[in-house]
Amino acid sequence: MRSTRRSFLCACSIASAAAALPRFGTVGNAADLKWVDVADFPVAGRAFADRKAPFDRLPLRAEGIVRKEVWDLSRDSAGMCVRFMTASPAIHVRYRLSSKSLALPHMPATGVSGVDLYGLDGAVWRWLMVTRPTSQDVEAKLIDAAPVVGQPLPYQLWLPLYNGVDSMQLGVLEGSDVVSLPGPGKDSKPIVCYGTSIMHGACASRPGMAWPAIVSRALDREVFNFGFSGNGRMEQEVAQYLCEVDAAAFVVDCLPNMTAELVAERTELLVQQLRAARKDAPILLIEDRTFASAWFSAERREQHERRRRALRDAFARLQRDGVTGVHLLAGHGLLGDDDEGTTDGSHPNDLGMMRQADKVLGALRPLLAPR
Repeated sequence: MRSTRRSFLCACSIASAAAALPRFGTVGNAADLKWVDVADFPVAGRAFADRKAPFDRLPLRAEGIVRKEVWDLSRDSAGMCVRFMTASPAIHVRYRLSSKSLALPHMPATGVSGVDLYGLDGAVWRWLMVTRPTSQDVEAKLIDAAPVVGQPLPYQLWLPLYNGVDSMQLGVLEGSDVVSLPGPGKDSKPIVCYGTSIMHGACASRPGMAWPAIVSRALDREVFNFGFSGNGRMEQEVAQYLCEVDAAAFVVDCLPNMTAELVAERTELLVQQLRAARKDAPILLIEDRTFASAWFSAERREQHERRRRALRDAFARLQRDGVTGVHLLAGHGLLGDDDEGTTDGSHPNDLGMMRQADKVLGALRPLLAPR
């Protein structure tokens, strides 16, 4: 499996960028810490300015337009991250979660409600710490000893996957600055992903391990995660907001939430809607992953084949009708072929997330290459 980690900027570029960016002042005090508000940072993965809350994924005007289930799920902060630089040898975080439901039966609180810190080690983003929430109000130490005392280092912090965030602050030692950094790919168009619970992040152990986050780090591009658990159904009401984004590519991974009949009914309408709004952006359609126990169940295998056949037929019709820039990624092997890539048969574990990220990267890289 090839590596999916790359740097977003060389160290000298980061230092230059930091010098030109604003420093944030103290907004609160606790012991020897000063606190800065993350909502004031350029949050990557946050597509819209008109939000009901600081870390919502859909705009306020979508409320009442998309189905209530979609709207409620859009309040989760899945796919969002902030990048910053500090020389503080200690970094703390405190945040208020929107829901007291901190974990799921098949997904730990670290993934549902945790925040996930990475640091830049040379040219590689490397994991450092994830919080372990036990209440809606979380306060935790993320690091307490920087590798080089007094040396500013870049970090990125991934926000919760299956919970919303009402407020979030970073704490550093008094006398230290926190400098906000641009998000990934600040000079590149973002990738827009629309899909199901798998895209939303189930069942990654922590936010940085959801496959859209892995893809973002690998490509050094902003990725908008519009995964809606149980509700990724190729709906035009949802797609109208996706169309507002000037995207480098659209990735659609909705089949696990759809019947073959819905796939046949909605695929071409969705593609035509995206293509009408964004004439040149590639569109990658993904077949549904293979359920881990499908080898044992003829019914499961038939469900996969019917959905995939419906998608392939729609894809063929789009090609026949001259719709360009549409591509298809097979579902077989998406999570590997050893049945070890899921938590519950359906949702990827971290191994499955890495495998799907590699498959998506293999399909996306040629589409994003300069022409």
